[in-house]
Amino acid sequence: MPKLTDTIIEALLELFKQGVKILPGLLSALIVLFLTKYAVKLVLKIADEAGSRTIKSRSLQLLLLKVSRISVWTLGILVACVLAFPSFELGDIIATLGVGSVAIGFAFQDIFKYFLAGIILLVEEPFRIGDEIVIGGYEGKVENISIRTTKIRTYGGERVLLPNSNVFTDAVKVATAYASRRTDLAVGVDYNTPLSEAMTILENTIKGISGVLDDPNPEIDVVNFGDSSIDFIVRYWTTPQKKQLRNVQTRAMIKIKQALDNAEIGIPYPIRTVYHFDQEKYNDYFPADSKKEEN
Repeated sequence: MPKLTDTIIEALLELFKQGVKILPGLLSALIVLFLTKYAVKLVLKIADEAGSRTIKSRSLQLLLLKVSRISVWTLGILVACVLAFPSFELGDIIATLGVGSVAIGFAFQDIFKYFLAGIILLVEEPFRIGDEIVIGGYEGKVENISIRTTKIRTYGGERVLLPNSNVFTDAVKVATAYASRRTDLAVGVDYNTPLSEAMTILENTIKGISGVLDDPNPEIDVVNFGDSSIDFIVRYWTTPQKKQLRNVQTRAMIKIKQALDNAEIGIPYPIRTVYHFDQEKYNDYFPADSKKEEN
């Protein structure tokens, strides 16, 4: 029994000695991690200032901040591991990470696919934060482009998170990619209207509406002889935001209606001509002559 007690005591003393030996390394590792936390804040501040001065794109600025954070934390964790486990050299850590990354890559290939697509979107910038886009049946303003998702706010006030892999592979319509955007407004006048007079009225009216751009110039086209009207298309340009398009179109429709009314030019309703026939005369079963004979 005393031998067993001595063995246990010796084992505990050996563990204590080993703990005392690695304790400085563990404390050093904790200090490194603690300092890494503040180093990340300092590096992010420097990266934010440098990015705002040298990089115009907000998306690339965000990418710089993300890369800086990941790099500092990775370096801090590696140094902490070396200090905590002196026998485990930096080369062994890198080799272990290399082998582990293969297994992790297979397990998290979808996540890496989103990550890579997010990096490409941030670098190539097919659209920017604040742009209005249409993708996959969703339409709204881009609020944020992260490593994994693109966040848009729909015009109805809903938030949609789109995986970057879908954004990268699907067709995307960027409504605000250019400084101006065209609206085609259909207008019909009756057949008694002098077309040249109507075109002049429409052109003068659309040019005087607030929000319609002078360059490119508005255009008035006669496009169709309809069933009850001669159809025009009023083509004008505005700034590309959806709200601006709606507001200008509302003002345009009101002003055009007023101008045509003042000129006594009618916007006709659809006209239908109805013919009434004598059903007795056009009976499909009994000819009209046979009925006369019966009478």
